[in-house]
Amino acid sequence: MAILRSDEIQGMDDSEMDERLTQLRKELMKINGVLASGGIPEDVGKAREIKRTIARIKTIKTQKTRGMGSKAQIKGKGEVSKKR
Repeated sequence: MAILRSDEIQGMDDSEMDERLTQLRKELMKINGVLASGGIPEDVGKAREIKRTIARIKTIKTQKTRGMGSKAQIKGKGEVSKKR
């Protein structure tokens, strides 16, 4: 399964995101099973990329439900004013 970029995820609707999320979790579970049994997975870095993609999907899904927009709109909201 290809690793998704954030712009690809933002183009999906909620049902597609949920479906992709379950697929990624199943794939991660298989890799973790291989690691737990003492084996070496086919692609060593794939678990890390899957975890990142899961986090990316969950983040974008939360942003959509809270009404936040794209990265450009969110960028200025985390700034903290300095007190003197």
